[in-house]
Amino acid sequence: MPLEILGPMVVLGIGGIALLMHFVGLSKPFQLTGEHSRTAWVREVPDDVPTQILIANNQENALLKLASGKLGLVHVMGADTTARYLTGATWHSSNSALTIHLPDFGAPKFTIPLSPQEQANWTALKDAAS
Repeated sequence: MPLEILGPMVVLGIGGIALLMHFVGLSKPFQLTGEHSRTAWVREVPDDVPTQILIANNQENALLKLASGKLGLVHVMGADTTARYLTGATWHSSNSALTIHLPDFGAPKFTIPLSPQEQANWTALKDAAS
């Protein structure tokens, strides 16, 4: 088959699949609830269960206080989640977001959109865990 025909067929085929996935609803990011956050954490770290969970209003991030006394973060990545300990993290606040810098080259920074009240709640939980 000539490249002039094969190229557009491939491009249109991939585009069609992407549109179909979007219209079926499979392109929406995952949204956390308390139970999803707990399950996501326990799936990655089964030995340290959450005792308290704060979920951001955008439902893409959750701060967890763990049985060990440490803090953890569950973060949505597309249709899946990732969980990280916040040990050694530094926190920086702005008017509309909280930025957490981790000593982890795999995920060095999380910028989480939070209202001032949410930031106060997250900071209070961080201070209580310290």
